[in-house]
Amino acid sequence: MPNATDRRSTLLAQAASFPSSPGVYLFKDARGRVLYVGKADVLRDRIRSYFGPSLDVRHVRLVERAERLEYVLTGSVSESYLLEANLIKQHRPRYNIRLKDDKSYPYVKVTLGEDFPRILRTRQLGDRTARYFGPYANAKSVDESLDLLQKLFPYRTCKLTIVASEDGRGRTVPPSALPGGRPCLLFHLKRCTAPCVGATTRDEYRATIDRSVQFLEGRYEALARDVRREMLVASAGLDYERAGLLRDRVTAIERTTDRQEVHAYKGDDFDALGVALAEGDAAVQLLRVRDGTVVGRDHFFLEGAEGATPGEVLGSFLRQHYAAAATLPPEIVVAEAIPDAATFSAFAEEKRGTQVELHVPLRGKKRRLIELAVRNAQDALEQERVRWLADKGKTETALAELQQALGLEGPPKRIECFDVSHVQGTNVVSSMVVFEDGRPAKQGYRRFRARLGDRNDDFANMRDTLRRRFARSAAGDNGGWPVPDLVILDGGKGQLAEGIGALSDAGLLQIPIAALAKEREELFVPGRPDPIVLPQRSQGLFLVQRIRDEAHRFALTYHQQLRGKRATQSVLDEIQGVGPAKKRALLRKFGSVKGMRDATEAELAGVAGVGAALAERIKQAIE
Repeated sequence: MPNATDRRSTLLAQAASFPSSPGVYLFKDARGRVLYVGKADVLRDRIRSYFGPSLDVRHVRLVERAERLEYVLTGSVSESYLLEANLIKQHRPRYNIRLKDDKSYPYVKVTLGEDFPRILRTRQLGDRTARYFGPYANAKSVDESLDLLQKLFPYRTCKLTIVASEDGRGRTVPPSALPGGRPCLLFHLKRCTAPCVGATTRDEYRATIDRSVQFLEGRYEALARDVRREMLVASAGLDYERAGLLRDRVTAIERTTDRQEVHAYKGDDFDALGVALAEGDAAVQLLRVRDGTVVGRDHFFLEGAEGATPGEVLGSFLRQHYAAAATLPPEIVVAEAIPDAATFSAFAEEKRGTQVELHVPLRGKKRRLIELAVRNAQDALEQERVRWLADKGKTETALAELQQALGLEGPPKRIECFDVSHVQGTNVVSSMVVFEDGRPAKQGYRRFRARLGDRNDDFANMRDTLRRRFARSAAGDNGGWPVPDLVILDGGKGQLAEGIGALSDAGLLQIPIAALAKEREELFVPGRPDPIVLPQRSQGLFLVQRIRDEAHRFALTYHQQLRGKRATQSVLDEIQGVGPAKKRALLRKFGSVKGMRDATEAELAGVAGVGAALAERIKQAIE
């Protein structure tokens, strides 16, 4: 297997062959699995950026694991966005920020290609004669909206083929398709106008569908105004039955408007997005404003967001959501600036056909709406995170499955998981997370800074961490350090061997231990050559993955803190006699360490407070 240096050189050579054209690129591992999907206006330049100095640990880890680079050329910005979104949905790459369950998001479809269109919920796009609305995050709320819509403006939902006769009235093809030649129950419930038996004409039915489309667009005020005008005409014509029906529709529309949170935006159309992050999970709240009123709200959950900023999460959501969206508003307001904002705006304008403004409001009503979206996102994320934990049945099932699979004496009440984090052996840290009864016990979390120095040896660093941790229990110091029922290591057979060694050194070989391999999610245990493979959809596997991911997140967060501090340090900080004042004076005089390196000792000594002896030490340190 090639070492890290060889892999990096191979990837750089592949990157050098990339064209200076727009397209989508893929990082793949040794088994051909997609690790990351991205898009770029200039492929060669974007790929090279992954090999430069960066504090983005996710990308550094990506490059460390990648074995191969591939690309697909696209003809436009819009094509690259669509292809990127489709590939992320297809492969669910580990290092992409991904929409959870994005394949299940529903749309509302209006079959405008038919003489008598239907309105229905669907999860499939592709009918170019139809009009789509969405995607929406909640299928139940879509069904409730369609139920209200059918009461307001009755339309058919059947699969009958209905065409217009010469007089415009509907008829089924073939005629025998309608049992007994009678309309169905929906007609009698006043939820369908029965075009199947010619009870309405194509023009009358289309007028109803046009109003349904207005409702789906959120044009409630305009819709109520039109229906109210028609009600007055019917009343003036003494058609009181129809006027009463239209009056009831106006009342229902006004009640729908009252349920929305109304803001005075002067008839603006825009989407407002707020984001919340917590321990690698993320939620985006989308508020749809149409005609100046908030007419819809959805929250979407994302995964793979560990180490990402709110702006990066919003950027990933914008690309994936609007690439699949049926329509785009003329304005999108977000809580944070996003990377590649200009590229997204170009894509949105190309898809919409007119200008799409993307900006971060700093004050005023739109800023207050963004703050509302952020609060909603935080609340939704908190509820989502506790939902799994609150499901006691799943937790008990998971612990029982682990007990059976690993041959434990009982369900593991206390589980500890360890992970090592570093980049090329620098700023090495380890994490210990604790789960009690299947729930995070954060008061027991611990971080370890490597005592072995900067050393690219995960095995040695893991053994050192475990030796330090279990020395506490072996010495009887159990204040906050009780003996766990199960130890899980992030790694394979090599890490397991180090873990057994550390337990042996502490005289605690009775503690059950397992190592979770990253590649196939396999559990290795002592005395068993073959790994234990938990069922793909089992609660036990979900719990182990959650514990492992939490250990990884906790280690990664600490590593990023140390790496950030180190990035702001200078070689001057390590020279005895150079304090903050002299450091500022030197940088003010020479501009950088390189400028000092090019200067003579006499020039360095000429800086106030330096002198000849210190100038000599500085010169030796920076050469």
